[in-house]
Amino acid sequence: MSHPSVVPIPIVPLRRFWIAFLLLIANLASAQQVRVTTSQYDNRRTSSNQNESILTPINVNPTTFGKLAEFSVDGSVYAQPLYLPGVNIPGKGTHNLLFVATERDSVYAFDADGEAPQPIWHVNLLPKDMPSSAVSASDVQCPFISPSLGITSTPVIDTATGTLFVLARSSSRSNFLSGTQHSQHLHALAITTGQEKFGGPVTISASVAGTGEGSSGGRVTFDPLRENPRASLLLTNGAVYLTWASSCDVGPYHGWVMAYDARTLKQLAVFNTSPNAGESGIWQSDTGPAADEEGNVYVSTGNGVFDVWPRHGQDYGDSLLKLKLTGDRLLIKDYFTPQNEQTLNSNDSDLGSGGPVLLPDKTGTRSAGLVFGGKEGVLYEVDPNHIGGLQKANNAELVRSMSLSDGIFGAAAYWNGQLYTFASGDFLKQFTVTDGRVAQAYSARSKQRSSFSGGTPTISANGDRDGVVWIVETRAWNQGGSRAILSAYDATNVAKRLYASDENPTRDQASMAVRFAIATVANGRVYVGGVNTVTIYGLLRR
Repeated sequence: MSHPSVVPIPIVPLRRFWIAFLLLIANLASAQQVRVTTSQYDNRRTSSNQNESILTPINVNPTTFGKLAEFSVDGSVYAQPLYLPGVNIPGKGTHNLLFVATERDSVYAFDADGEAPQPIWHVNLLPKDMPSSAVSASDVQCPFISPSLGITSTPVIDTATGTLFVLARSSSRSNFLSGTQHSQHLHALAITTGQEKFGGPVTISASVAGTGEGSSGGRVTFDPLRENPRASLLLTNGAVYLTWASSCDVGPYHGWVMAYDARTLKQLAVFNTSPNAGESGIWQSDTGPAADEEGNVYVSTGNGVFDVWPRHGQDYGDSLLKLKLTGDRLLIKDYFTPQNEQTLNSNDSDLGSGGPVLLPDKTGTRSAGLVFGGKEGVLYEVDPNHIGGLQKANNAELVRSMSLSDGIFGAAAYWNGQLYTFASGDFLKQFTVTDGRVAQAYSARSKQRSSFSGGTPTISANGDRDGVVWIVETRAWNQGGSRAILSAYDATNVAKRLYASDENPTRDQASMAVRFAIATVANGRVYVGGVNTVTIYGLLRR
């Protein structure tokens, strides 16, 4: 009986196979790394990074987790740091990049792994044609951001074109005898070098028909000094959205929304929230406008006149707006205004102190709910497909609400069927969400209260497991006098605190705080912006 011959497997092809296999695994792992290209991780503003496989509730503890390093920058960091893995920098190799913007109009790209304290690149966005500086706090008559105002809004990255969009403010003077000129510019920067793209920057300018505060000749014109951009930039359907409010309610000012083409920087459309009145700014405690899968944009406004119903006016104070870019116009598709909006306006209880968050349906592909709230401390929940207009007795069933605390300064966070809130003077609270509907009672709460105005939680998780809720406690109206505190909680039960940076201040102390800071979690690191510094946390080296 003959036996089949045994053919040996060639060693070299086998090696090639394993090398190719390992490269494939490495590429797949790289593909799973998170990209933090916008405020709160995504356009729904869920504040959830579901691609974090390094940090877990087990290893985030005072023994194995803590402060690793700091990046020093030239100004305060209010904008949430952004993150891109595996960026090939000409002449400098491939790096995971952390993008940091400052109030002195600088943008930095650092090696996010902290391999060097120096940036990969750094650019300053002040105008070069005349002596210029960031806008001073004294110019805007408001100390909340001090001593200068340059870049406050979190930028946004278009990965398709490798572009970082940044909104920057500046003051210029052509000579000692001329007056100060204030301006705002939209920049499009190459993520690899910081160089300007698309013919940028473009100067922000706009006007709309109206008789409101500061109007002239039946037009309301954008004022680059009085208009303060705080809410983050938004990129959706090929357009970059910018929004404005005020500094300390110093007027005249209005709420503005502007859309720009993400490939040409051409202005596409302009919307004013109070053309025949004033105020109604969009600030949202530095969180971002939300956008759904159809490109509808959601923003909340602050104090101001509301005359849309029953007088059919055009002023939307203390309202949630649903906008849609249609041709060269931004149209109101729907809105929600609390029935006590006049009281809110009279008591300085801005609905616009909180940012909107869209909640997914069972499949995760559609937006089934929307939550938001303001200084009154009430969390509202509406159907994004039918927001409800002015809240009245005959449409009360369209809106659900619950009281949280004294005020909401930030946005909620969503992960794996759970909603997390951290309101002023309140506990970190956890609510169950079912198909976009939030339970009316919390399922868990932290043992620690917010010592000041709360903030926006952020979640890191590996899919539907290993969830950690991160909080940055700023404890200050502005940057003076206190240090930020980073805390972590088990996302399955926020009654369990895992870590707090003030437990071991000698090792883990963060920088001086700026208000409304949002932590960025990516690839085993946690980044916290502050005064002239970004503090980096992670697993301690042994």
